[in-house]
Amino acid sequence: MGPMAAPASLTDPWMLGPLQVPNRVLLAPLAGIGNWFVRLQAKRFGAGMAFSEMVSSHAIHYRNAKTCTELLRIDPRERRGGPIAIQLFGEDPQIMREAAAHVARLGADAIDINMGCPVAKVCKTGAGAALLDDPDRAVSVARAAVEGAAGERGALPVTVKLRSGLRAGESSGFALAHRLVAEARVAAIVFHPRSAAVHHKGVPDYTLAAELVRTLPAPVILTGGMHDAASARAAFAQTGACALLLARGALGNPWLFEQLLGGRELEPRREEVLGELSWTIECAVEHLGEERATRYLRKFYPWYVGRLRLGPAGAKELAQALQSAVTLARVKELLDGHAQPASRVPAPAA
Repeated sequence: MGPMAAPASLTDPWMLGPLQVPNRVLLAPLAGIGNWFVRLQAKRFGAGMAFSEMVSSHAIHYRNAKTCTELLRIDPRERRGGPIAIQLFGEDPQIMREAAAHVARLGADAIDINMGCPVAKVCKTGAGAALLDDPDRAVSVARAAVEGAAGERGALPVTVKLRSGLRAGESSGFALAHRLVAEARVAAIVFHPRSAAVHHKGVPDYTLAAELVRTLPAPVILTGGMHDAASARAAFAQTGACALLLARGALGNPWLFEQLLGGRELEPRREEVLGELSWTIECAVEHLGEERATRYLRKFYPWYVGRLRLGPAGAKELAQALQSAVTLARVKELLDGHAQPASRVPAPAA
């Protein structure tokens, strides 16, 4: 027996099927959030790959206007940092095949199939985590996506995002992962080792994830429970996963990618946080127009306000004022009032 391979570093490149990914820290598909500029932000800070928010295969089939013009938008600036994956969900193999082919034509580098979403409105259609209870259909859906992704540009790698099970204590996702690789020929499994029933609560079962890594003849990408650099490094070491998919821990915190990949140790200064929020506001206006962006951005403010170190009372006051602001001019006025006058920095360039 030859010498054992050295453990991978988070900065090492790796292969997802035929696709080279420049490092092992990726941005997860964030429902209602992961549009082109959120993905671009993660890549600006080092993410090796970014996934879109989940997109309905049925909405693509029926050419829903918002889906086609907003959710499926891939911006040329995103391509500078690494591959782009579009995540799809659905329960109908034929419609999934069509949706995968459409996404491939749009220029996605990879496709992920969501079989882990625990939200009731998704599961009641038979999609998302409901497919854990219907493994034959799950394999058919994944196989259809693989077939649809084999287009003129060559075969795009298809991954599947799974929970450990539908209900607490179940490990049906572990068995399904093996079938998806063996029968549907998916390129990798994205594994969230919590049951769908607990959503994001409870401790992820990294022991089960490590067993999947050991037994699956395909890369395992780990997600779940990695809220900071220390917990992400620990999970990577414990499981031996091929790569990490950062989700909630990256909300309003692109510096987490720098901490894991670029050696950054310090938390961002107030000027950096305000500069990044300003950049986000500008991108939201570009994406949605000012009126819609004003409403849309309200979900983003709490993530950034919490990093300004204003103290509980000051943070609460600013958060409430931002939520009630009816124009972005007022938002900018409120944020300018919390800038450090001695060392303002410009918003980062795209």
